[in-house]
Amino acid sequence: MSVRTDPRVTRTTAALRRAVVELASQRPVSRITVAELAERAGVTRATFYNRYGTPLDPLVEALYADLESGHRLEERRRTEGSSGAELLRLATAEVADHVERFADVYRHALDDPADRGVYDALARHFDGYARTFLTRASGCRELPDVSHTVVAQFLAHGFAGAIRAWLADPSIGKDALVDATVACAPAWWATTAAADPTDAGP
Repeated sequence: MSVRTDPRVTRTTAALRRAVVELASQRPVSRITVAELAERAGVTRATFYNRYGTPLDPLVEALYADLESGHRLEERRRTEGSSGAELLRLATAEVADHVERFADVYRHALDDPADRGVYDALARHFDGYARTFLTRASGCRELPDVSHTVVAQFLAHGFAGAIRAWLADPSIGKDALVDATVACAPAWWATTAAADPTDAGP
């Protein structure tokens, strides 16, 4: 039996996410107070603290929610039979599109050392994504027999670093980011991306 979420909670969450994205697009999230965020969202500070500790928390939720929509699209493409190489490039482009949608938020975080939490959250998200990918591909013969924890962290921080480099240098276009990231991906990533581990053989 599914548990229904109170519509008021859903509305409050949406309002806080929307408000924090608006404010974090104007200045670093570390400089946003709970009082002004609550006012912008039309809720009380007590309501905010019932769910979150700092303004960074709803901001990370909003960013993750947008990234997850891209991953759902990737899963749909996988079931439609896209090749591993296509999935790799499309997934990378989806993340680039996400960063473009929230470019002001990421750029403010890039400029302020106090806002490393935004990029730490991005790396955590990519780490989780990589671990899920590695678990799903664990039966594929192309996947090297090495620590998934180390591999996931390596890929996550490399991808987050690539995004930082892209945003820091206006001369680097989105296509250049995608090209460079795909070129740096392990050779086994594309070969296992669309594989069905049940058909991998011994």
